[in-house]
Amino acid sequence: MKSARLADMTGGWFVGDFLPVVQASKDCEVAVKHYRSGDREALHHHRVATEITLIVSGRVRMCDREWGEGDIVVLAPGEATSFEALTDAVNVVVKLPSVKNDKFLGELPPPSIEE
Repeated sequence: MKSARLADMTGGWFVGDFLPVVQASKDCEVAVKHYRSGDREALHHHRVATEITLIVSGRVRMCDREWGEGDIVVLAPGEATSFEALTDAVNVVVKLPSVKNDKFLGELPPPSIEE
């Protein structure tokens, strides 16, 4: 048996290809994220990973929409969102696969057209 405390993990992330970790995995990343009302994250996207966010409690804004308890938001690679906690909130976030350095600020640039 293993045990750990979420408070000892970085940013709520406890499964994935990083340290510290409770379960190492290149297949996925899992976090429990606690937010205070007004907390924000800048517009960002992932080039490889799909990001799944479950709002456990509270109200948040993602993809220019308001979401609440029980809502699940799935972002495919390349889809960008910012994040704002409209109230205190708890989210579970899963990323598939676990890819180091796969968070990029802003929107995915359009493909270049070779002439």
